[in-house]
Amino acid sequence: MTEAIAAAPADPPTAAVVDLAAISANVATLRRRTTAALMAVVKADAYGHGLVPAARAALGGGAPRLATAFVDEALALRAAGVDVPILALILRSGESRLGAAIAADVEVSVGGPAALDAVLAAVRTSGVAAAIHLEVDTGLSRGGARADGWAAIVDSAARAVAEGAVRVVGVWSHLACADQPEHPANAMQLAAYRDALDTARRHGVVPQIRHLANSGGLLALPDTHFDAVRAGIAVYGLAPGPAVPAAGLTPAMTLVSRLALTKEVPAGAGVSYGLTHRTASATRLAVIPVGYGDGVPRQASNRAEVCIDGVRHPIVGRVCMDQFVVDTGDHVVDTGDPVVLFGPGRAGEPTADDWAGATGTIGYEIVTRIGARVPRVYHGGGTG
Repeated sequence: MTEAIAAAPADPPTAAVVDLAAISANVATLRRRTTAALMAVVKADAYGHGLVPAARAALGGGAPRLATAFVDEALALRAAGVDVPILALILRSGESRLGAAIAADVEVSVGGPAALDAVLAAVRTSGVAAAIHLEVDTGLSRGGARADGWAAIVDSAARAVAEGAVRVVGVWSHLACADQPEHPANAMQLAAYRDALDTARRHGVVPQIRHLANSGGLLALPDTHFDAVRAGIAVYGLAPGPAVPAAGLTPAMTLVSRLALTKEVPAGAGVSYGLTHRTASATRLAVIPVGYGDGVPRQASNRAEVCIDGVRHPIVGRVCMDQFVVDTGDHVVDTGDPVVLFGPGRAGEPTADDWAGATGTIGYEIVTRIGARVPRVYHGGGTG
């Protein structure tokens, strides 16, 4: 926590301090948990940590592959000089940059006839064969071909392979309940995935890599590992869920700010919009200049805590767009004092998972929602 405060700029006072060494170390730790290749997922600006710096940190930890949500994220990595295999997991309808992605050797996911048609059209235009991963829906009912349409899409892909238009790099699916290791859906999806691989093999499609596991699968379901595992939230040191602890991993983001104002108020003072909190006794309040306009959840109102000088203090009243208030009691604080909203937890500060528990969400959302108004400050490695 001290390093994070030291790394934060004095102006602007609020920053998301990202420990790139923690990302590298997390990847190295995760690699020791499996014999499969680790595909580091850096979608959504690397879960809010910064696309290019986080990607390079993951590669520095030994990840041989990356995954993004969309092709524009993958192309941004290519533009930054990242040359490892990159899979774009979601192919949007009417994707204008698909041809550019294929030409840049970005691997794209194909989960149905329309997606394959779009890929083949881009191949005809560019003259470059596409690298694809066929996605099968094994029970999540989101992306991918359902079992009743799987054979048809595999057969179409096989014909495209024979024509030299595509090469099938992977066959993949996504687990719905990997954060609940005992959930019966995990075994059902694993069986469905194995059936899909058998169907692909019968139709002459044998992928280079098979991948099913996400962070929860990597940490808790070894039977789902196959040839590659897609590690997302675990790369950034957070747990996939309460039942799958992130043992040995270090949260990489610390959200810091500085007190904008302190004041003493009497008992019964109302605080913030709606006066949803009134002080029980005379106390000291401190204003922190960060709010839901920066990604701090409004649900943190009267629920979450922050840490000032090693002491936790509760948020009181509603979180506003640009600021919120904490009650510091008899703890003497002053304008300009550093405050940690969340971090690794090593010095007693709340973690992103603590904030998630207080606000009824998941750690993924806490870190990913921190907005562009909050600068990212990097330490522990190069910034890319």
